[in-house]
Amino acid sequence: MPRPATPRPARPARPGTAQPGTARPGPAQPRPARPGPALIARDLVRIIDGRRVLDGVSLSAAPGRRIGLIGENGVGKSTLLRLLAGVDEPDGGHVTRPPGLGFLRQEAPFDSTATVADVLDDALREAREDLAELDRLAAEIAGGTEGLPARPELLDAYAERLERARQRESWDADRQAARVLDRLGLGRTGHDRTLGSLSGGRRGRLALAALLIRRPAALLLDEPTNHLDDEAAAFVEEQLLRMPGVVVVAGHDRAFLDAVCTDLIDLDPAVDGPVRHGGNYRTYLAAKRAGRERWERRWAEEQEELAALRQATGATGATAHRVAPDRGRTDNEKMGYGHRAGRVQQQISRRVRNAGRRLAELERDCVPRPPAPLRFAPDALAALVAPPPAADAGAPGTAGTPGAPGTAGATRAQGAGEDAPLVSLRGVRVPGRLTVDALRITTTDRLLVTGANGTGKSTLLAVLAGRPVPEGEVTRRPGATVGLLAQATVFGHPRRTARDTYRQALGEERAEAVPLSSLGLLHEADLGKPVAHLSAGQRRRLALAVLVARPPHLLLLDEPTNHLSPTLCDELEEALGTGPGAVVVASHDRWLRGRWAGREIRLGG
Repeated sequence: MPRPATPRPARPARPGTAQPGTARPGPAQPRPARPGPALIARDLVRIIDGRRVLDGVSLSAAPGRRIGLIGENGVGKSTLLRLLAGVDEPDGGHVTRPPGLGFLRQEAPFDSTATVADVLDDALREAREDLAELDRLAAEIAGGTEGLPARPELLDAYAERLERARQRESWDADRQAARVLDRLGLGRTGHDRTLGSLSGGRRGRLALAALLIRRPAALLLDEPTNHLDDEAAAFVEEQLLRMPGVVVVAGHDRAFLDAVCTDLIDLDPAVDGPVRHGGNYRTYLAAKRAGRERWERRWAEEQEELAALRQATGATGATAHRVAPDRGRTDNEKMGYGHRAGRVQQQISRRVRNAGRRLAELERDCVPRPPAPLRFAPDALAALVAPPPAADAGAPGTAGTPGAPGTAGATRAQGAGEDAPLVSLRGVRVPGRLTVDALRITTTDRLLVTGANGTGKSTLLAVLAGRPVPEGEVTRRPGATVGLLAQATVFGHPRRTARDTYRQALGEERAEAVPLSSLGLLHEADLGKPVAHLSAGQRRRLALAVLVARPPHLLLLDEPTNHLSPTLCDELEEALGTGPGAVVVASHDRWLRGRWAGREIRLGG
């Protein structure tokens, strides 16, 4: 429950001005405030349900550093934030944190009976305390003995509080609060409304607004761009860039990480533990590409050396007699041949022993083969069939005039000429959800569907996938296969394991040709789990795996980057650019939209 507001005090003078009716302090001036404290974590260990989620993680962040935490779901990003914030205790290690640290959780922590005004008063409390304390200190300094300098401890306290007020922009806190609410889409939300009456998205934005208004010395944010549109996300980026203290953010929003972060920490498992990269997300990508190239080069060099060592240690039966097998002995060599042969044999034996030791060492310590990046199986598309006879072109059970109000829309088959689209829509209406006058999807199309929430992006993908429409005409190419990755993934047999579900969906032959473990979408330990025990993100990855292993002619992806790590999102986007068939993507992902090379339609104006 937020604390009640402190009554608004009279404003002290802005820095560098004197209070009316008071004397200025004596000749001694306030000392410059020291930089704020750093956030330091040492050797953190956290064990949850017998699993080491974090194992010896260390982190240090000085004021002004903005650190992004990235990695696959389940690697411990939120767990690390909870330990840094002090809301959870580590099983090993310790944290030194700045006072007054602010923490944005994925679930807003406020009581449902609190009002919006309660939250705002709590966010403004520290700024108001700053102004009241500056008033008090200024009066005490001015009321000292005339002709004597103010006491050093008063000047130090004034300097410290003044710097804190400057960092919080305390003189402008009320105006800034109104601006933050407006930019986060909360400007028209009544301050008397209880939090229980707000949607989850509004509660999340209010919690974020409270932290931006408060401007704490250190800020920890867990998925801060959830529930934000483009303009709100850009505003939050702008605010964080102006924060003087430490910022640590865990998230999947690559555009946000690129705009805000000065450092990125990759929590995915690595030989030497989490890796810290200086720079933003683009810098991180460049470093990852360079690291991948070094890994591939080192692996290739070691494999070449291994082949040579195996040959040298006996695969070819190297002996002294085979040093020069095609050369006969000269007369001068015949008398000393035995001596020389023995010496050569010793040299060869020594080389073989050295090669054997190096072989054993390299086989023990060689780098593993780099995992293959995510790619769609290139040989999976079946040929499109010829069109059926004209008499059978109409889909059964679709009587009625296409596009006529109040009648069922028609679904028709279409010829399979080179220029024929896979799917075309004309005059399609789904009342309250979607209006499409005309749309054609060709065999190699790359189409991005954008628009605000509620404009019909998911509905359009469902129509393209085969959902009947009440109005309009949908024409499909004969033999074209369609696959849809929906936002909510449901499997018909939740008790089957992930591996069995994959095999049943593809068939034995295809599942053997493209093993689930080879795609890198699920960890090996999760392949034997029942689907019901997988997280929402893991179930979505399993559905994506089926589409990757046997891609359809028309691939429909609804918010495909949800529940994927930034690295996997990058791999998926690259695979979409070169993958077979047509691809239609509906997404709010700013990074994906900013790099999209195909065509784009925006719903809702």
